[in-house]
Amino acid sequence: MNLMPSDRPVVGEQSTDAEVFLAIQAQQVSALDLLYERYGRLVYSTALRILKTVEEAEEVTQETFLRLWQRSDIYQPSKGSLSGFLIMLTRSRSIDRMRSRQASHRRLQRIQTAAACVLNYNPPLEFATVEERSTVVREALKQLLPAEKQLLESAYYEGLSQSEIAKRDGIPLGTVKSRSRQALKKLRAALKHHL
Repeated sequence: MNLMPSDRPVVGEQSTDAEVFLAIQAQQVSALDLLYERYGRLVYSTALRILKTVEEAEEVTQETFLRLWQRSDIYQPSKGSLSGFLIMLTRSRSIDRMRSRQASHRRLQRIQTAAACVLNYNPPLEFATVEERSTVVREALKQLLPAEKQLLESAYYEGLSQSEIAKRDGIPLGTVKSRSRQALKKLRAALKHHL
């Protein structure tokens, strides 16, 4: 909507929210100022109630009004009041920010946990332990029949379900299940001293 300067709505203290919104669509800065005067405190208090920090509430307040200014098409006057829309937009942005904060906190905890593990990491000892376990598992796998070994490899390395293996290999599902049970029993028996 391109209004010529003389066609632009003029807003003042007595202007309705609908008139103020039309002026915002016409990119009149005075309309944004007026809207902020009317609803800035409401938006800020809504954000503060959710986020519990002054800095983030101030940022969300600015983001909310800026969003409406940049994308006035996101508000549909026929669907509710402008104040209600601003509250909904503020609540949504605040919750998104809170979730982002929580996700960042979880990432930081994971990094700290990983860092603690690295500090306690003993490469030669860890390598020897992993190598020893690999040798034991390889020896246990040698005790399986080729069909049993292939079935376990399909399940664990390819991520196939028993029904997918049956379909792919053209064998009955019951056969896949019994071979799987038998193979796992053999492995359990071979590894019982190492578990």
